[in-house]
Amino acid sequence: MKRTSSSTRRRDRLRNARSRKLREVMTIAEHEGLLSGERTQVIRGRMPRALVARAKNRTGIASDTDLIQIALANIAVADDYTDWLLSQRGTISDEVDLEF
Repeated sequence: MKRTSSSTRRRDRLRNARSRKLREVMTIAEHEGLLSGERTQVIRGRMPRALVARAKNRTGIASDTDLIQIALANIAVADDYTDWLLSQRGTISDEVDLEF
């Protein structure tokens, strides 16, 4: 029986979590109708090779088109809760009694 190191197990769990997140993003995008219709929009851009390589490595996506699609879907369906929460910092009046 082959033994795996804890760092290998950690890496595999992280890769599985990323894969799950990407599937969830694409499911949400599909549910919201963002992936339907003809594929007529062309997007081009020159990117640093290291950026593309790391993104492909982290996602397991080999195709540039698929990589751009998942990146756009991720932006389009992003949860803005963290930004909202941080924007609320310091908005409670000093007069509010927070003692329990």
